[in-house]
Amino acid sequence: MSGSIPVVTVVGLVAAAIATVAIGVYGVRMARTTSDFLVASRSVGPRWNAAAISGEYLSAASFLGVAGLVAKFGADALWYPVGFTAGYLGLLLFVAAPLRRSGAYTVPDFAEFRLGEKWLRTLSMMVVAIICILYLVPQFQGAGLTLNILLGVPDWVGVAVVGVIVVANVVGGGMRSITFVQAFQYWLKLTAVALPALVLTLHFVGDARGVDEPVPPTVTETTTVDVTIDVVVQVAETLPVVATGEIDGRPVAGVFELEPGEHVLGAGTELVLDAGSPVPVVAGAPTDNDTWASPGAGLGASSEHPLFQVYSLMLATFLGTMGLPHVLVRFYTNPDGRAARMTSFVVIGLLGLFYLFPTLLGVFARLYVPQLLITGRSDAAVLLLPGSVLSGWGGQLLAALVASGAIAAFLSTSSGLLVSVAGVLSTDVLRGRVRDFRVAAVLAGVVPLVLALSVTSLDLSRSVGQVFAIAASTLCPLLVLGIWWRGLTAIGAAAGMVVGAFVAGSAALATVLLPVDPSVASGWPTVLSAYPAALSVPLAFVTMIAVSLLTRRRIPRDVGRTFSRMHVPERLGMGRDRELGAFGERGRGPGGSRRSSR
Repeated sequence: MSGSIPVVTVVGLVAAAIATVAIGVYGVRMARTTSDFLVASRSVGPRWNAAAISGEYLSAASFLGVAGLVAKFGADALWYPVGFTAGYLGLLLFVAAPLRRSGAYTVPDFAEFRLGEKWLRTLSMMVVAIICILYLVPQFQGAGLTLNILLGVPDWVGVAVVGVIVVANVVGGGMRSITFVQAFQYWLKLTAVALPALVLTLHFVGDARGVDEPVPPTVTETTTVDVTIDVVVQVAETLPVVATGEIDGRPVAGVFELEPGEHVLGAGTELVLDAGSPVPVVAGAPTDNDTWASPGAGLGASSEHPLFQVYSLMLATFLGTMGLPHVLVRFYTNPDGRAARMTSFVVIGLLGLFYLFPTLLGVFARLYVPQLLITGRSDAAVLLLPGSVLSGWGGQLLAALVASGAIAAFLSTSSGLLVSVAGVLSTDVLRGRVRDFRVAAVLAGVVPLVLALSVTSLDLSRSVGQVFAIAASTLCPLLVLGIWWRGLTAIGAAAGMVVGAFVAGSAALATVLLPVDPSVASGWPTVLSAYPAALSVPLAFVTMIAVSLLTRRRIPRDVGRTFSRMHVPERLGMGRDRELGAFGERGRGPGGSRRSSR
């Protein structure tokens, strides 16, 4: 490491990692049975569980991505934090308590409990694994970005470090272990984002500049910008810059005038902007602060259909939360349905409090570090803000605090996702023993590590938003209809999940495989590839309902009994949790009875 790296930042990163491992080791001492590894023996109370859920839910997309998107896209990007929080209202009203009363251990377990088909359980397992692995990729990439910015190490180092710590914690103690870790990490992340936001708010009060004027963002001093990836930027007026590298496919060295319009900056290009110079912004983002502060400009996929982007994002984030496996499995750790509902209620408050601060930091990023709008790496805004605004030890201490919070964000969410995918793989593919859980955790951790190193991501929140769209188009319809509609059949559920996964998954794949940033393209194909939920979610629901109506003779005979288990309070004795020793008794419903005999 170079001497320019503040020692206090290194200390903050190491301290967060050590605390995570230490708390995980403490949890390992309490993990003995398979139930401990999968659902913490269903003994986690509402307040503790709410902190743990918030800790694992507030991922790299929340800690870094929300501020970056607000800085880039402005008012329309506020739907990200609103949707991430409001999704728990849907969980509270429609899913949490009935899901907990079902007595299942995993989402595939619920699918078999509700519809009585082993093959549907297998299909659900595959969907859960895909969602978890795709969600892990941006977490690991965020870790690489963070350590690259803070320590100057290659991106793969951060990916590897976080991956090893996460796998070790999950292998050691499963759900029991990471519950303690994630509850601690929520409060660490809240402190790490709130304190800098409050300090910068005080700084902003004495600043004469505003962020809602019809002018582009500007730098206050001579600023050098290193472009690390190929990026397309746009300028509203002719802008002279000192550039070294490649612009629009031509080598440049010296003064270069960027004409109004779009320009391609090659990776490795260096720009020098004079004090007071306007900043080029990534193509698709608002070029002036007045447009940025007003809703309706869209979210960068295409300027032609901004409302479709917003509505699609709302659907993905509102409904996607109800289909996230690492969130759903948390409700199985509550002792009963009432505790699960209370947990959802507390989570809404904890998340609402947290998201106030990344939103503020996004506003300050556009004002104080607008050069990030050039590079396409606006996710770094939260990391660079404290040191850019405050000099001396004050800025370094805040930067160290933010760094520790960022590492906590990657570790907590990655741990929850890995527990979810290891749980379904160990119970549905392997024999379901503790040893199988550990083997599944190692195997499930390797795949997203490889993908994180080989796939280039644009914005963390946009990457995660596409995973939300897949969850909203597959597991959300399965749960909502499975809990509230007696007419659902296994064939209908499978058809809906396949259609939803195909449409939303194809969109995500198209975004990854496109040779250029989709923000520079236009038209419906580009919009649908970036924000598919407004198409994929209705298609999934309609398919699930239509096919179920066509196969109504396949409705399970004991659907009335199943509904009683989910909707009648536990104190009336209508159902009980499944008791398992080695968890090798797959294919059994709550209470240990086989579905075919109920």
